Amino acid sequence: MEKKKPESEIHPVEGEKGFSGKKDDIQSPAVDQALSDLRQKIDAIDAQIVSLLADRQHVVGHVAALKKLHNLQVYHPAREEDLVFIRRQQAAKIGLNPDFIEEIYRTIIRRSRVLQTSSMALKSVRAGGIVLLVGGKGGMGRYFQECFCRAGYQVRILDKDNWPDAGQLCDGIDLAVVSVPIDVSCEVIRNIAPFMPVKAVLCDITSIKEKPLEEMLKVHVGPVIGLHPLFGPTTSCLDKQIIVATPGRNDDACQWVLDQFVTWGAVVVQSDAVEHDDIMGIVQALRHFATFAFGQFLRRRRISLSRTLEFSSPIYRLELGMVGRLFAQDSSLYSEIIFASEQRRNLLKDYIMSLHDNLEMLENENKCLFEEEFQKIAEWFGPFGEQAMRESTFLIDKLIERF
Repeated sequence: MEKKKPESEIHPVEGEKGFSGKKDDIQSPAVDQALSDLRQKIDAIDAQIVSLLADRQHVVGHVAALKKLHNLQVYHPAREEDLVFIRRQQAAKIGLNPDFIEEIYRTIIRRSRVLQTSSMALKSVRAGGIVLLVGGKGGMGRYFQECFCRAGYQVRILDKDNWPDAGQLCDGIDLAVVSVPIDVSCEVIRNIAPFMPVKAVLCDITSIKEKPLEEMLKVHVGPVIGLHPLFGPTTSCLDKQIIVATPGRNDDACQWVLDQFVTWGAVVVQSDAVEHDDIMGIVQALRHFATFAFGQFLRRRRISLSRTLEFSSPIYRLELGMVGRLFAQDSSLYSEIIFASEQRRNLLKDYIMSLHDNLEMLENENKCLFEEEFQKIAEWFGPFGEQAMRESTFLIDKLIERF
């Protein structure tokens, strides 16, 4: 006969007699003490981690000062990728998940760049420069006023209420930035040009480039460049923010403007005006219009957003969040982008017609056609499909962590 084990060796499981799920049933004072000791060790390790991060940040401050002194750019992609690769290898060797370590270091690197960018925000690449912001009381005008002022530039504002002072405000300037709605940009460019010093750079920051650039070249004999910041006035810092630059005239004389944005942490992408406007038709106009149409459809159907979220997957919440984000902003900003040109309006008409082309497929319940089209599109997307899976999975995981 098998010898009965003492009760102290019996480990009841849920559902067995004597197991109530209460703390006192599963944790003795000895266990509590052991947990307390382990947690104290974890707290001590966490304190060391924070202290080491503070030491790292202190060294990063010295790096920022050195880069600022020698006009070196903040963003160094090769260095960042090498760092992540080495830490992933180190993690694998000691039994840690490399993806987990990469995620931590991406965050650390990001904060390092932000710290360096904040330091560079105080750096001017043109000492004593004078900048005129035309339309400086608008959202982007105020944003760039802060940027240039922090870097030590003398900033002047020209807006609708002080146009009689245009001549005085333009006297001695090094740069004029036209930051006005698209539909009046060419008119404003024509009006400001007669007051511009010959050596001053004239640029605009509208989201279309072909017509404003053509107008600037026509009315100003000095340096000309078109800029398009792909961010809004709520952006906290310029770290890795993209600015598209479309060359106009005298690139060398315009280079300091681009260098200033790079110093602030931005990434400058070069493009000619025609290519820019073609791509922005897709990247901005089509995307915003498709989002508008989806939101319009939900409203017309009186869909309960809160109820759909109760049933939603994280990817639906993410997609609906992007739709809601659009409608939380100023409608005039998006109408300017969508209706900016006949070219864009024709693109959107083609998009609507392409949706209509699918009506017959739905009416005939043609699953085979749907799958054929799906496969063609998947092949056309190619390797980007896998990249999109990785990136969207990362965003979904982050969303789950947050909410």
